Amino acid sequence: MNNLRAVDLNLLVILEALLSERHLSRAAERLHMSQPAVSHALARLRHLLGDPLLLRGKGGFQPTARALELARPLAEALQSVRSVLGGAVFEAATAQRVFRLAMSDYGAALILPALLRRLRREAPGIDVAVSYASRPAVVAGVQDGDIDVALGVFPQLPEQLHRETLFEETFVCALDPASLAAGETLSLDTYLARPHVLVASSEGGMAAEVDAALAQLGLARRIAMRVPYWTVAPDVLMGTDLILTVARRALRGSAAQGLARHAAPFAIAPFAFEAIRHRRTDGDAGIAWLRAAIATAAEPG
Repeated sequence: MNNLRAVDLNLLVILEALLSERHLSRAAERLHMSQPAVSHALARLRHLLGDPLLLRGKGGFQPTARALELARPLAEALQSVRSVLGGAVFEAATAQRVFRLAMSDYGAALILPALLRRLRREAPGIDVAVSYASRPAVVAGVQDGDIDVALGVFPQLPEQLHRETLFEETFVCALDPASLAAGETLSLDTYLARPHVLVASSEGGMAAEVDAALAQLGLARRIAMRVPYWTVAPDVLMGTDLILTVARRALRGSAAQGLARHAAPFAIAPFAFEAIRHRRTDGDAGIAWLRAAIATAAEPG
């Protein structure tokens, strides 16, 4: 290993792809190589490093402890080499690549329509795979390289992940306008007396901000319905006395037409809606292009 002239450094590029994709076929596609060639390279890497590196598991490979230990220094070393060589060039019009994104239906409704229109117009060879999981699972996916960019609310992140604020979001209360008298505003007493719809995933989500603000006042609301989807919540309000305290931009769709919107009768801190990625992608021109496209899609209007 001390004699670099005896080592095919292209093997390190293949190892990087395998650690990221954890799948022979996807790694081969990413590298524009045949699957047997990637399999042969993996065998050489195992011999070279004295470790299995990747073990077959459900749906692909699982990295060994040695492979996980190598992932970060490998990415940093290859990034340094790419910087020396002038960096990669990403031509959107001719690029063929799959970008792997993670977001909730709230983020998808806000970002995907404009993002996909731009991709079809400027980068027709780019495909997008969108997934969603709990916040810890999404963060782990970005760390492991299974997710290129994740969108959402991330109060805490490991130091190797980078965050970029797309916009600051505020809350609004939505309800059936017939459930209040003409000209009546939403008072705190009315808010607390009414049943509520809560949109929350398993770890609390953005709705936790609402209950935290009430708890600071020594108050609590009654949750009559709990759903994990932002997009379905407005549909259940009409014809009921339910109140939905929701991120303002979640009410832009057609389902929210006809609903009354009121300012919350107590202070709720706004939150930052962010895009996160791993710092190993700092020199990835394709990810840089994608980040810019996402930021543009998140702009008002």
